[in-house]
Amino acid sequence: MPFITATELKTHLYAEDIAMISRDDDTLLVAAIDGAVQEAKGYLSAFDRAAIFSATLAERNALLLIFVKDIAVWHFINLCNAGSELEVRKSRYDRAVDWLKAVQKGNVSPDLPIALDASGEDSGDLIKFGSNPQRNQHF
Repeated sequence: MPFITATELKTHLYAEDIAMISRDDDTLLVAAIDGAVQEAKGYLSAFDRAAIFSATLAERNALLLIFVKDIAVWHFINLCNAGSELEVRKSRYDRAVDWLKAVQKGNVSPDLPIALDASGEDSGDLIKFGSNPQRNQHF
């Protein structure tokens, strides 16, 4: 079962808009969903992506689900602006990508399973580095 189904996007886009843009060809919507999932996976390399994106229904992370839907809708509505407010969709897409980047940097810690290596240990894909703020001393 896919992470998101085409019918689940009705929470983010009206059914009549989906029908108008897709012209009743669900392959366009499925392609947008697949692209959104792949885009989100690219930011979540420190996490167990197989477990995250194979989760179904209530097992899915609710916030990640919303953001993947936002990304999918953005990819889908680029075909046509049929009754959809593009500026709102663009800002929601930007917010989703910003959140994924924050997760990637380690600034946000979502409730997602961490990727493990073959021995069951943390794979260590996430490396945090930095330093204290620079101090200037004036005499």
